[in-house]
Amino acid sequence: MARPVRDAVHLTGEQRQFLELAAQFATRDIRPVARAVDDAQIESPLDLWRAAAKIGLTAFMLPSEVGGGGVVDLVTQARVQEELCHGDIGIGNLITSNGFYAAPILELGTAEQRGRWLEPLCGDDPPLTALAVTEPDVGSDAASLRTTAVRRGDHYVLNGQKAWISNAPYAQSFVIFATVAPGSRSKGVTAFVVDRDSEGLTVGKPMRKLGQRAIVNAEVFLDHVKVPVADRLGEEGQGFYGLMRTFDASRILIGAATTGLSRAALDLATTYAKKRQQFGVPIIDHQAVAFRLADMATKVDISRLLTMRAAQLFDAGEDVTSEAAMAKLVGSENAMWCTWAAVQTLGGWGYSQEFLAEKWLRDAKLEEIEEGTSDIQRLVISRRLARS
Repeated sequence: MARPVRDAVHLTGEQRQFLELAAQFATRDIRPVARAVDDAQIESPLDLWRAAAKIGLTAFMLPSEVGGGGVVDLVTQARVQEELCHGDIGIGNLITSNGFYAAPILELGTAEQRGRWLEPLCGDDPPLTALAVTEPDVGSDAASLRTTAVRRGDHYVLNGQKAWISNAPYAQSFVIFATVAPGSRSKGVTAFVVDRDSEGLTVGKPMRKLGQRAIVNAEVFLDHVKVPVADRLGEEGQGFYGLMRTFDASRILIGAATTGLSRAALDLATTYAKKRQQFGVPIIDHQAVAFRLADMATKVDISRLLTMRAAQLFDAGEDVTSEAAMAKLVGSENAMWCTWAAVQTLGGWGYSQEFLAEKWLRDAKLEEIEEGTSDIQRLVISRRLARS
């Protein structure tokens, strides 16, 4: 039985309805197919994506002005993310992935651009989209982009290569970050919306990954791709600002996603420990196991509290770069520990594919790497301390 969530923030009736919808979908639709999706390796569950779209879960975070669910506060988004990822973190992240693409459009785009690119995401059968920042030689140092954008009259010409782009094999549209002034670091970073069918844009083969296989990654190649000036987001050089604000929100959502994963691991380990008997008693009666479960429960709540604090400050318009980094850092490392603890509690069964514990352990590792490694989060936090 799932451990009930005791929210430290007051939730309205409408917010609770969204949470219940997400929790029901996670239990009924996501969890039962988690193993099959993992086994498929390089195939996203598009039927599940469409089912989630029909009940509004793929666009709940988009503004009502473009046809979305209008849940624009990060507190609610984070709790919905936690519930979906309690079902399965890879599938949960897939379901909300269009929000990642939408974030820089909402941050930098005009009203016309928001309508043009976000309204199609709010129907019953929305396209998948992608955000392309990472490059073969550019990961944590996002200001050092090598993909170039050169203006030629009424259009730009983009050249470069992107790596590890989530949803790339399926995406119909990309937000691509490039530099208009090579060598100028963040000052030249600019964002563009590029259609998949653009001449010169090609997508590589799906990459095989350790975990979170519901989202398929691939490289994206840009060979003299023409992009109209009208498809640029904001002014030249504004892209890095939009990207950092996007990262603040997405790191908080990673904190929420990893909280859901840690909670799933705790639920499984607790249920197993109550049933499994050794030396004549359930193993939960052995202090070594009981204390491990206590540590898991504590880490779950720490992750949620840090995430909710960051989300509340974000919603209040505060600078949350440090708090977002803390939520991501602690959430991801706690998820890695909790999934390890679940495998350890289940023993040999935890190491087998009879249970999802081993899958969750593989899934958790990604969150210590993507959108800034744990090392980068500590760097962000320590730099803020140095400046304070």
